[in-house]
Amino acid sequence: MHDLGLAAWFGGTLMGAVGLNGAAAEAKDPTERLALSSKGWARWAPVNAAAIGAHVIGGVGLIGANTSRVAAQPGARSNTAVKSVLTVAALGLTAYSGVLGRKVAEGAHTGGAGATEPSASTSKETADAQRQLKLVQWALPAVTGTLVVLGAVQGEQQRPQQLVKAQLSRIPGVSRVG
Repeated sequence: MHDLGLAAWFGGTLMGAVGLNGAAAEAKDPTERLALSSKGWARWAPVNAAAIGAHVIGGVGLIGANTSRVAAQPGARSNTAVKSVLTVAALGLTAYSGVLGRKVAEGAHTGGAGATEPSASTSKETADAQRQLKLVQWALPAVTGTLVVLGAVQGEQQRPQQLVKAQLSRIPGVSRVG
């Protein structure tokens, strides 16, 4: 659940920024650009919510199942802490992008050069939301992509030789093993 949810969250944000918003920017009618992008993101929102839910529930389950390892293995402990902070950041960015997306959808009738690029006809409120979305649309895959990498690191930390190193490092007088 944890990995699959994160994969969908990361992949959806990256595809949306590159594919959906990029394709919507090519619509001939400037008012259609914002409407198409907004409709696409609205269709993705329930899937994204399920993916995020699966990731969070799976993460809580993994922490519960690995409590002793996380407590005893310094690398696992710090990785888990960083992943937790980044997950909260990604949740905040996701919620904020939803708020901004609603503002863009409400102002779609004013048009835009692209989903995240205002035009001369774009209302000020919509243009402000678009400019902020332009940053958030890249921040989300950057943060969720970092979570993917940290998850892979945690997988490596569970290898038997890593677990042995962690246990041996707890023995007084053993400073470094292999």
